[in-house]
Amino acid sequence: MSTTAEMEPLTSGASNRIIPVLKALRTALLFIHALVFSVLVLLLPRRYRRRYTADSAAEQPPRKSVKRWRLEEEDTFRRRALAEGIDMTTGNEDCRCSTFLFYGVRRNALFTRSWFPVTGQKKGILVIIHGLNEHSGRYAQFAKQLTSCNFGVYAMDWTGHGGSDGLHGYVPSLDHVVADTGAFLEKIKSENPGVPCFLFGHSTGGAVVLKAASYPNIEEMLEGIVLTSPALRVKPAHPIVGAVAPFFSLVIPKFQFKGANKRGIPVSRDPAALLAKYSDPLVYTGPIRVRTGHEILRISSYLLRNFKSVTVPFLVLHGTADKVTDPLASQDLYSQAASKFKDMKLYDGFLHDLLFEPEREEVGQDIISWMEKKIRS
Repeated sequence: MSTTAEMEPLTSGASNRIIPVLKALRTALLFIHALVFSVLVLLLPRRYRRRYTADSAAEQPPRKSVKRWRLEEEDTFRRRALAEGIDMTTGNEDCRCSTFLFYGVRRNALFTRSWFPVTGQKKGILVIIHGLNEHSGRYAQFAKQLTSCNFGVYAMDWTGHGGSDGLHGYVPSLDHVVADTGAFLEKIKSENPGVPCFLFGHSTGGAVVLKAASYPNIEEMLEGIVLTSPALRVKPAHPIVGAVAPFFSLVIPKFQFKGANKRGIPVSRDPAALLAKYSDPLVYTGPIRVRTGHEILRISSYLLRNFKSVTVPFLVLHGTADKVTDPLASQDLYSQAASKFKDMKLYDGFLHDLLFEPEREEVGQDIISWMEKKIRS
């Protein structure tokens, strides 16, 4: 199937705010001016440099880094309390739910969840990796559908998301998220020997899952992967972004483009689902940060170059009216991947958040049916 949906440029994901590159150039120039000035100070003769730096130190205000760190820590604890308070059962008394902290490859605390059917033998386990700016608690309804079919479920909040450590909405490296995903999967496999495991990734989480599965040590732990609306061909808002993003992501990684367009791109045709998402305090709706945007561009570029080397069994699902990620990129993945067991389905007229569309039960059942088919194969 083909799609005529016009793609939007790179946005902040949850709030879909377009990067206002040209408006940010003034700030960038001021930063470069300060950098050059610092270099000139270093080139001064030592005796003048000592005198200058000593005088300057006396005039400087107290450092803000400690205060900033404390504010970030307080925000993390606040978000973690909110994450703990989410109702995971959604009225389903036939599943056993729990939350726990998992320590990632850099020893950062990651908030995780699990759902398991109370009775019956587990057919398999699905590990959910959410999309940019959202969190694992949003998938409780999908988990209920999975447990009713005797699948166990785990879900992990990325760094900077949900109840996990880190500045809200800030992703210093998607490779760290990939590594955390692999480590989390390894823990799950060790605790559930012999049970088939699948990875699920939505949007940017789909890109994370696809890259994780490209590593042989992770692929061998997997029965297959499921991708919904994966971020596989992401384009910057302006060509200059691609050129300057690597530099600015290093020098001002946490900088936010304050003048971003504040209209959100519709990601669901269900008004209630849209309202729930954008009023959720655990969904980040601030302007995208420089490093986060660069990381999305970087992983997308890597995956596009390596479609032909994909060998993991996969199911990719996409809505033809998606304006956040490109349905044609999912078609390219399907046609170019070397995987022997692969399937794709395009949903005519559906938007980005497939599991929050009015037909979410149908989408969930398609995923369950595919996993059951793969286990039987």
